[in-house]
Amino acid sequence: MMYWLRLIRWKNLLIVFATQLLVWYCLVYTSARIYYQRLTLDWVHFFPVCLSTLLITAAGYIINDYFDIKIDIINRPEKVVLEKKIPLRDAIIAHTLLNVGGLIAVFPIAYSNRHVHWLLLQLGCMVLLWFYSTHFKRQFIIGNVVVALLTALTIVVLVIYEQLMYKYIGMPVTIRYINNTYYINPIWICAGYATFAFMLTWMREVVKDMEDHEGDAEQGCQTMPIVKGLQFSAYFVVALGAITVILLGIIAGILFST
Repeated sequence: MMYWLRLIRWKNLLIVFATQLLVWYCLVYTSARIYYQRLTLDWVHFFPVCLSTLLITAAGYIINDYFDIKIDIINRPEKVVLEKKIPLRDAIIAHTLLNVGGLIAVFPIAYSNRHVHWLLLQLGCMVLLWFYSTHFKRQFIIGNVVVALLTALTIVVLVIYEQLMYKYIGMPVTIRYINNTYYINPIWICAGYATFAFMLTWMREVVKDMEDHEGDAEQGCQTMPIVKGLQFSAYFVVALGAITVILLGIIAGILFST
């Protein structure tokens, strides 16, 4: 069991769960209470959406390790569990079952709200994770951006599945309630969190490529450290960090000045 938990990165999954729970409770749930609106994602329906995210994320970790066995044996042989502890066939079966489970978890919500097309988000994430593991990861920049986008989508999915949030799209940063109290538009806050998640993950992925450049180079990958060098990659991470701080400063300034 411990080897399976290592394979699906259970600590990362806990972070994803905590992120979605806090965003849902502090923004979505609180907004509904302020405006006395009925939630699509109430306590009962939030957890299936969160479960779907966790299952699809776990499946992504499995398929990534499946296609990265040769690279991981060079970069971190002590952490490789596929083939050594878990058969490849079992990993592929688990990957398939987790993806199917991710769709099953949210299908009743999408169907009951007559928005079956919501499932395209989960399907799109599955496709991106597959092609990331087979192609994008070995390409210049695109692999990093794909992972950063998928991380941001863990927040965006709550906006898509919560119909109450639709009313805030296109509205100003602050919204006046009937008692002349002003509230910050939750869409703007979600956008700020998603932006931060995107940029921070992009930085992390470049750093990870820097750590793994030896094994990646041997397998013919074209990541940034291999194409542009370690020094350029370090400067790029610093630049991303500076841009992130500036963006967060702008967003915070907008929110606190209203």
